Amino acid sequence: MPSEALLKAAIMYILDDGMKISMVVWNEFVNDARVLKEAETLQSNGYSVIVHALHTPGKTLVKEKLPSGVCVIRVARSPLWKWRKRKLTIGRPRRRGGANVDFNCIKRSTFSHSLLKIIARLWTHGALVIALFRSRPDVVHAHDVNTLPTAWAATVLTRSILVYDAHEVSTSREGYNNFRRLVGCVEKLLMPRAAAVITTTYTRAKFFARAYGIRRPLVLQNRPRYQIMTHRTPNLRLELGLSRNWPIVLYQGGLQQGRGLEILLDAALRVTNAYFVFIGGGRLEEVLKFRVHSLGLEDRVFFIPTVPLVELPNYTASADIGVQPIENTCLNHFSTDSNKLFEYMMAGLPIVATSMPEIRKLVKGYNMGLIVEPGDVSALASAIQALVDDVDMRVRMGNMALKASRHLSWEEQEEKLLALYRKIIATDTL
Repeated sequence: MPSEALLKAAIMYILDDGMKISMVVWNEFVNDARVLKEAETLQSNGYSVIVHALHTPGKTLVKEKLPSGVCVIRVARSPLWKWRKRKLTIGRPRRRGGANVDFNCIKRSTFSHSLLKIIARLWTHGALVIALFRSRPDVVHAHDVNTLPTAWAATVLTRSILVYDAHEVSTSREGYNNFRRLVGCVEKLLMPRAAAVITTTYTRAKFFARAYGIRRPLVLQNRPRYQIMTHRTPNLRLELGLSRNWPIVLYQGGLQQGRGLEILLDAALRVTNAYFVFIGGGRLEEVLKFRVHSLGLEDRVFFIPTVPLVELPNYTASADIGVQPIENTCLNHFSTDSNKLFEYMMAGLPIVATSMPEIRKLVKGYNMGLIVEPGDVSALASAIQALVDDVDMRVRMGNMALKASRHLSWEEQEEKLLALYRKIIATDTL
């Protein structure tokens, strides 16, 4: 049809003219696999992509150009950023008569700390708005709710298109209890103003559509790029000096609350003929290490800091079983499919995971692992023990995981992202 030819011609003209996309994240953009994949996909298909992130002196570069051509611009945090993290010495509670505590000082200290935190965040958000304004984008792509107001403000100033990528259900998320109402108000106000909304699972897409009265968001699962892993690698055994020929049970990802990590340690106490390895960092790291010591598991449970994205597949492929023991503590956990599952698949690992709808659909649907009820230590330990003891079952389910990974890779989803951008750009142009 002539109209279709005209539409395609208009889109190609825009792309040839260097359509600018500014993505914005509330992190340093060092190990953000999802944002990197989206940025690289768009960059390799004719768009000019800048990722705006946070800068930490001595740790990240202010400006950086990745091999893919994606540019990264990081803004300096507020000078108050470090101050607010220190324990305030002024206004610290004082003991009276050697025993009593001045609770008024506690209140003043807490108030001062909160005020500094708010000012520091507003400062940084303002710096991001300025950086986005200077980049003069055609599209501002906000990743997660903490960048949504910033991105929206930038689109008002630059008269550009807003795309919102909701990685999580932030109104029901671990650690967001004090901000749920605020988050809900922000999303209710701004999500309908976005030209397009993206999320990570079908359960979350249904929730956002019902909660905010919007068209169901596009689902882009957080899958890794496809790569062939034909053999087990020795990374973990060499780095940790593991002497016994026991299977390695791997958990990779953030060490955060509600992810079943304490439960996993209790299960490790019962599975005595396997090593357990945690790859990643987070708030629970020291708590978990102390628990390992108190349980006397130092010779079988190990921790490795966050591994660079390019190196992670080889670490994953050096394990024998992948675990995802996430707990059903909030809607965000209930609705997750977990990017680590796709990483385990790509490495050909059989999986033990808890029975959340999206996770169960993947693991049971492709027959690549065992499902247990969340929070059940006995069931988790029994499932891990079954795979530890039964080599044939491990191999069979691992092969099924490898087979599934051919269909569950990022490459299978790229066209959906590109089609979305073509659509919103065409709508805005014509």
